[in-house]
Amino acid sequence: MIEVREVRTRQEQKQFLDFALDLYKGHPYFVPPLYADEKKMFSKEFVYNSSCDWTCFLAYKDGKPAGRIQCIIQKDANAKNAEKRCRFCRYDAIEDLEVSRALFEKVESWAREKGMDTVVGPLNFSDLEREGMLVEGFEEPSTFEQNYNFPYHPKHVEALGYTKEIDWTASRLYGPESPEAVDEMEELTAFIFRRYKLHYGTAKSGPALLEKYAGGIFDLLDKSYEGLYGTVPFTDGMRKLVLENFALVISPKYTAVVLDENEKIVCFGLAFPGLAPALVGTRGKYTPLTLLKLLYRIKRPDILDLCLVGVDPEYLNRGVSGALSLSIMKMLRDNPRVKWADTNLNLEDNYAILNQWRRFRREECKRYRAYVKKL
Repeated sequence: MIEVREVRTRQEQKQFLDFALDLYKGHPYFVPPLYADEKKMFSKEFVYNSSCDWTCFLAYKDGKPAGRIQCIIQKDANAKNAEKRCRFCRYDAIEDLEVSRALFEKVESWAREKGMDTVVGPLNFSDLEREGMLVEGFEEPSTFEQNYNFPYHPKHVEALGYTKEIDWTASRLYGPESPEAVDEMEELTAFIFRRYKLHYGTAKSGPALLEKYAGGIFDLLDKSYEGLYGTVPFTDGMRKLVLENFALVISPKYTAVVLDENEKIVCFGLAFPGLAPALVGTRGKYTPLTLLKLLYRIKRPDILDLCLVGVDPEYLNRGVSGALSLSIMKMLRDNPRVKWADTNLNLEDNYAILNQWRRFRREECKRYRAYVKKL
């Protein structure tokens, strides 16, 4: 017997958070989110409560948890795009199509009650959180920013009438495509900088970098991401959340900020030490051992995660983004411990960012998908 309940009690909240940790227990490619961060969404002060309506469902089979799903109405995104969409995310289930069917029937019923006409996902509260369903690359390790799911999950979703809306790809960058590429990029960047009176920003530490440039980075994120799939405008609460999450891991060593003659940011790229290996096999909780592993990875990374890249649309076709490619090439060249940089998720139709990787030795290793269904 399958029963689906809306998550209401603290016990159900814990079951919801623990379900994925139990489902993927011992799996070498599943990277748990930080438990404390996930738990925040059940707080009355949760940053997205003002811009989203949302709820969670748990499925039980013979009295035991068998699946979970979250549904979100992102009101800012719907208003921006003049849509009536309900997002689903945090979908995990045992290998039983009827469990998945029961979960999605609840999502679709809830969406109709709220006046929505479409269900789409996996999409989260914003594009700052994990999104997309893995459809290729199941034998590849995840990064801290990426979802993991079993191969049967997309099969279940497709069997329930959901079809592809868009894909993201994830690649590894191993360095410049040739020994001469760095010199060529140095010359090109110097020419672009002279022509448009640009220069790199500097900072002595991560906190100093955030103090100097955080406001400009957020403004440019809103401007450069406005037309991209699934993005939402940054609220003050979202900015505060990002600053809290980035404070420990951001470093000028892995950051590139390009400024014009008036010290306005026209281009930036943020990379962080890859934290995933420190969290594999844990439940995302801050145990003393996990903290030591995280600190070790922050100080001595062997993988870089490229997290945020932004270019002012006015400079998009002026070659300015080459300065970011050059910076990443130097990060890989000057830090021999670093094996590669992971691009994380790039939209398959975001040709500006995909073109930026053409000067690298690149391996596309994973593909993620957003599904859609009209109600």
